[in-house]
Amino acid sequence: MASVLCLLLQIYSLLILVRVVFSWFPISPDGSAAILSGFLSFVTDPVLRPLRKALPPIRFGSTLLDLSPIVAFFGIALLQNFICA
Repeated sequence: MASVLCLLLQIYSLLILVRVVFSWFPISPDGSAAILSGFLSFVTDPVLRPLRKALPPIRFGSTLLDLSPIVAFFGIALLQNFICA
């Protein structure tokens, strides 16, 4: 059971990483990338949205830096250390 949970946590981390990378590029609403982006948002928003609400993006020069994926990675890493170690 723990190995299945460890695998799911690893997959979820990967999905967050892919979402972060996707956010760096413009995505056409008509393309297949938009479908993947929508799926990634649907899957990762339940974790990232509350984190984003508790820790709003910080201004970094002329852009905003969203720290919620970083906090989520640390949280998942902690869970993996407790469950998978």
